[in-house]
Amino acid sequence: MKVLSRDLSWLRFNARVLQEAQSPAVPLLERLKFLAIFSSNLDEFFKVRVATLRRLAKLKKKTRAKLSEQPKRVLKEVLAEVARQQEEFGATFREQLLPALNDHRIHLISEAELTDAQREWTRQYFQKNVRDLLSPVALDETLHHLFLKDQAVYLTFFLSEPRERKAKTEAERVLVMELPTKRHGGRFVRLPDEGDERYVLFLDDVIRVGAAELFPAYEQVMVNAIKLSRDAELDIEEEVSGDLMEKIRSSLAKRATGFPARLLFDPRMPAEALRAIKQKTGITDEELVEGSRYHNFRDFFGFPDFGETSFHYPEWPALAHPTLPRTGSLLDAIGQRDHLLHPPYQSFDYVTRLLREAATDPRVSGISITLYRVASKSAVVKALLKAAKHGKQVTAVVELKARFDEESNLFWADKLKRAGAHVVFTPPELKCHSKLLLIARREADETTRRYGYFSTGNFNESTAGLYTDHGLFTADERLTRESAAVFDYLLDQSTVPALEHLLVAPFGLRPGLNALIDYEIKQAKKGKDASIILKVNAIEDEGMIAKLYEASKAGVRIELIVRGIGRLLPGLPECSATIQQRGLVDRYLEHSRVYVFGHGGEEKVYVSSADWMTRNLDRRVEVAFPILDDGLRAEVRHLLDLQRRDNVKARDFDNNFIEAAEGEKPLRAQEATYAWLKGLKRRLAKKQ
Repeated sequence: MKVLSRDLSWLRFNARVLQEAQSPAVPLLERLKFLAIFSSNLDEFFKVRVATLRRLAKLKKKTRAKLSEQPKRVLKEVLAEVARQQEEFGATFREQLLPALNDHRIHLISEAELTDAQREWTRQYFQKNVRDLLSPVALDETLHHLFLKDQAVYLTFFLSEPRERKAKTEAERVLVMELPTKRHGGRFVRLPDEGDERYVLFLDDVIRVGAAELFPAYEQVMVNAIKLSRDAELDIEEEVSGDLMEKIRSSLAKRATGFPARLLFDPRMPAEALRAIKQKTGITDEELVEGSRYHNFRDFFGFPDFGETSFHYPEWPALAHPTLPRTGSLLDAIGQRDHLLHPPYQSFDYVTRLLREAATDPRVSGISITLYRVASKSAVVKALLKAAKHGKQVTAVVELKARFDEESNLFWADKLKRAGAHVVFTPPELKCHSKLLLIARREADETTRRYGYFSTGNFNESTAGLYTDHGLFTADERLTRESAAVFDYLLDQSTVPALEHLLVAPFGLRPGLNALIDYEIKQAKKGKDASIILKVNAIEDEGMIAKLYEASKAGVRIELIVRGIGRLLPGLPECSATIQQRGLVDRYLEHSRVYVFGHGGEEKVYVSSADWMTRNLDRRVEVAFPILDDGLRAEVRHLLDLQRRDNVKARDFDNNFIEAAEGEKPLRAQEATYAWLKGLKRRLAKKQ
């Protein structure tokens, strides 16, 4: 079966991020942020995927032969593509972004470009604000091992040409020091303006200016940057005994001392300095990756904005919801009808408001919630703590294996346990990635009614301002009853619930999707209209890809909107002639997943937390929930259709922009979504 390598497909996604940095239509400092996102993405890619490929490549030959892809070959292809993208990244920064900044009288200059007056100002700044933050370590015989922190920038100092030939003065020395970005308060230093001209200097270059004062005994002091990325793969799935929380804590400790995945170095770095770093760290040539003079471009998130609003996207203030009350009871409003929420276009505060209301409502007896990624200052968990304080039975299914968020989740899990909440951790082999909230409330007639919130996005108010998601508020017994059954499954992890409406992994999502696709295949074979539209972050699972190929060969029309990994190859005459694929990269990260099946004219629309990846279908608790209300189903379809018609930010499978046809107006889906939702209340009022 023809499929694209997962890792090469992911790199195609990061190439789309780089395209945004290259686009003159994107505001200037947003372009810099896309460079920062590209750099941050690539760091994680090395920490996780490249590190995994290297581990797989070290397996015995017989074991490697069982893998669907040969890791050594894939690793070679991946590193070649990374090198190409890194070169394009550097050219984008040097040849596009720096000149664009200059056109706006902003100059990010190097130490070599300083005027005499600027150099003197920088030297004084170094003495007052930076020197006391520095503590270089000598790489000599007294140092047995050098530990480099993950993702931190270090400066190496190569000292040569002693001013005085004394026995105590070595001819050459190598020292290393972490760049004190956090203690300094940022990576950039703004120099005094000169008329309308504005100047910015890397902290690295401030240190280069002051380096001679640090080492007065040497004529030559060369300063270069390095950065290490360590293996972040936890491999918890392979460990099935012992206490899970202790394993996670142990793995977090190991992460700081994990195996090196990549050492970026300045190609102008003296060979003697690089050799000393390798000797003291144990890093081999295999982990060396030639970088540039500066590392950690994610620090460009903190680049000075100079107060220029034109340098950023125009503000899109979070919209009030058209059918949920701004004040008063949300529970009562949800009891009357279903409501769809679309963060970040609409305010996520409705979720935290609902939790705060439930925490103090005397008729609410219990709150159950799944927590996958929790904000560092979580308003969601604070509301749960308040609920526990008011005597509610709070059940929180906390995912301890949400990569890079384990520490925050552990912190809040401990807080909840101490407050008396029932905290549940999933077993080592099963992540809970679904986003469910269920509130039990005693009604006036003494019956208990459930109120639910089903979402594609995390209960995290920080990411809710950056990721596009769909959330359903409902008291529909068909959905809330089955949500309660999912929570029961999470509590005992043995009884598989019988479900009619929800598609739940790991036991029901894959067969449910296969059944829906089979229905479309049967329709197509009968000569009837058959269609599938999928919007996901990733399509990676070979079984689902094979099923889509089967559907395509039967004549089913298939449209894919894939943000990230897409291993399926569309448009191949022999297996995927009826499949089209596009992807969107814009100011917000596309995060919602929507599955649409024609179903003989009675269209079925599911919204989900699950991508079509093997891990999501087989090793996670995921939920795909149907949109049962006709009006809300039409709402989801309209927003999906905007993405299907995007001709500004959409790319095809080969990352070519999809341009407007002759006579067709430009349509940017995220902009059109905001405008449509902004006018939704007015349109609903006209219908009434």
